[in-house]
Amino acid sequence: MKKLVLILTISMSLTLSQNATAQETIVDVAVGNEDFSTLVTALKAADLVGALQAEGPFTVFAPTNKAFEKIDSKTLSTLLEEKNQKALANILTYHVISGNITATDVVAGLKKGNGIVELKALNGEVLTVVQKDEKIWLKDAKGNYSEIIATDVKGSNGVIHVIDTVVMPK
Repeated sequence: MKKLVLILTISMSLTLSQNATAQETIVDVAVGNEDFSTLVTALKAADLVGALQAEGPFTVFAPTNKAFEKIDSKTLSTLLEEKNQKALANILTYHVISGNITATDVVAGLKKGNGIVELKALNGEVLTVVQKDEKIWLKDAKGNYSEIIATDVKGSNGVIHVIDTVVMPK
């Protein structure tokens, strides 16, 4: 009987904590994770925080701090300046897809599309998802690749997939 009570208590705790987590928007999830501090800074500089706290759903391919470190520091600093808000917003909205696309959806799409799926980003450009070397990658408009290193981080208004390189639009 004690085991049954313990199991029920653990199950209820997990259910309640998952429901509490699901109440956070994708922005809240990013703000709560130190690996996304540069992304959060960029979202604020581009004035996109409010837009990504909207109802959605959104799928965000979120670059880590290490992904942003691959960009020349002078270029990154320049992008964060107020005068470059439009250019930064274009880059960041290239990381966002309208809809809730899970890893399972991506894998199914890759099978159906012979290893290629094209997704239209919020900035209007196409991101290509490809499977190569037994990994799943994003291919940007410039032909550069970013590995999807974690998937299905859920928020109340969408899902985050973590990437290791900032993807760039045309």
